Amino acid sequence: MTAPPPPSEANQFLAEHVGLIRRRFRHRTGRELTPARMSDAEAARYLYTAPWALLSHDTQPDPLFNYANQTALGVFAMTWDEMTRCPSRLSAEADRREERAALLRDVAERGYSDGYRGIRIGRHGRRFVIEAATVWNLVDARDIYRGQAASFGHWRWL
Repeated sequence: MTAPPPPSEANQFLAEHVGLIRRRFRHRTGRELTPARMSDAEAARYLYTAPWALLSHDTQPDPLFNYANQTALGVFAMTWDEMTRCPSRLSAEADRREERAALLRDVAERGYSDGYRGIRIGRHGRRFVIEAATVWNLVDARDIYRGQAASFGHWRWL
């Protein structure tokens, strides 16, 4: 599978994918990621530069990240190409992966989880705690599962 191109003016900052992320967030939480009046293209540009992390992964057997905004890329210390070639399970240390897998199974069954707290690891091995994270399923208009997304605005380095 080919990695998605990095968000840019040319691809409207991946507006179609970001539209799915924001519609499913609203559906699951009743909250908005962006002002509701924004078009998907406006929201995609806004979210790519948001001061909180937003990321998603696909549906492969070992899911790969397929979106990360600038904040998420910075926290994980990765470029777009590195992030979109990275299995999402590697965002947790080996001894924490079962905890992460349990969260994702719960989200798969319930549709979302709010208030998650867990330890993650960036590319250079720098550990950090994410707090008050929301994780939700991405299901398209035809009711096809497209992966999961997560957002968090609070993290602290360990």
